[in-house]
Amino acid sequence: MTSGLVAGGAVAGATAAVADEASQHQGGAAATLNGLTTFDQAVLHVDGEKQEIPAGLFEMTVDGGGTLKTYCVDLHKPTQEKARYQETSWDQTALGGNKDAGRIRWILQHSYPQVDDLGELAADAGTGPLTAGTAAAGTQVAIWRYSDKAQIQALDPAAERLADWLEKEARSVAEPEASLSLEPSAVSGPAGGRIGPVTVRTDAARVSVSPPADAAASGIRITDGNGKPVTSAADGSRLYFDVPAKAADGSAALTVQATTSVPVGRAFSGVTKSQTQILAGSSESTVSATAGATWATAGPIPALSARKNCAKSGVDVTVTNRGDAAFGFELMGLTHSVRAGETRTVTVPVAEDQPYDVTVTAPGGFRKTFTGTLDCRTTGSTAVPMTGEQGNGPSPLSAGGTSTGPVGTDDGPDLAETGASGATPMIAGIALAMLVIGGAAVFLLRKKKDPGAED
Repeated sequence: MTSGLVAGGAVAGATAAVADEASQHQGGAAATLNGLTTFDQAVLHVDGEKQEIPAGLFEMTVDGGGTLKTYCVDLHKPTQEKARYQETSWDQTALGGNKDAGRIRWILQHSYPQVDDLGELAADAGTGPLTAGTAAAGTQVAIWRYSDKAQIQALDPAAERLADWLEKEARSVAEPEASLSLEPSAVSGPAGGRIGPVTVRTDAARVSVSPPADAAASGIRITDGNGKPVTSAADGSRLYFDVPAKAADGSAALTVQATTSVPVGRAFSGVTKSQTQILAGSSESTVSATAGATWATAGPIPALSARKNCAKSGVDVTVTNRGDAAFGFELMGLTHSVRAGETRTVTVPVAEDQPYDVTVTAPGGFRKTFTGTLDCRTTGSTAVPMTGEQGNGPSPLSAGGTSTGPVGTDDGPDLAETGASGATPMIAGIALAMLVIGGAAVFLLRKKKDPGAED
């Protein structure tokens, strides 16, 4: 296991001049979706109609190195080409409100690819011979029955028997902890002391800790609670920013990084609108988390963070003021104030499946923006969305990929097809509109050629 922690140097300027933009990533793995790579077919029943769709394992490439295998837990939403994903907790996705989320994790632990001996899996489930594609399809079908309450069956008989067995045997298992996080993600305090703590949460054995790149010039150190410089840390370690009294008002950020396996069952949410995924398997992968510190000699010293709140359909903006004066700020057109030594959380309502940016401003040029996409609900089996451009994100185009699915398939399916598609009504509507326009054009041309026609 290799790991490292690097802290950025102080940013010159007063606290009031802070400007920042950040997404709500609480730490862990960040990855890019490659496509659906191991799959077979399933039949989805929606409103009395049948639709055949591919079902199976996706693959993601982790930033910094590593590969993830995931299943979908958001059936009716198209997947975007090369979508960016971030590891997240269940409560920031539709899994947080799903009483069967723990059963989905059980399925992941007891099926392919965690059980990679297909003969053993087939014997346990009594399915008959399984291939990687049919095992993945049966697993995905069982997951969709719990994640989306979908009426769906695997097309292959052995895959369908596997899905039935997994659904019947599933038991609730607790949500896994993050692969790596720092809590809280923002701290503040006066210069001339230790600011923190920031607590390390990880399933890696150890992480190494490095001082800021400009430590010699700025004098800022990362220490433990006794002021001793930290060279290594583990789960539960408490880190502090040690800021000299002479340091100019400013801020710094530290990033904890390690190489470890991401726990099976961790959720992965799209940075833009794209199917929520759940982890089925991980190689040794690079994981990271970031925390920032702000300091000043006097006045308000705010620390800001944000987190999706699916229970309230919004984003929680938390402001902690470790200064000696109240911090007044504006958020979504309303004015708020946090007294010295206090913390306040404001929930900003956000539309489901829409990109958002939440900006906090304050006198003196202070500005901090949090961006992301709220993805807290599955569509359900009563409606099938149309494919095409998704909000401000890209259209769901094919990302290719190597297939181990049906014979004769050279590439993975169009990613839009990995969720249910209702594009046909839209195409029919466009065709009808074109017929009407064409008919009107013919009528006008005939009228113009008629010498008795009035202008």
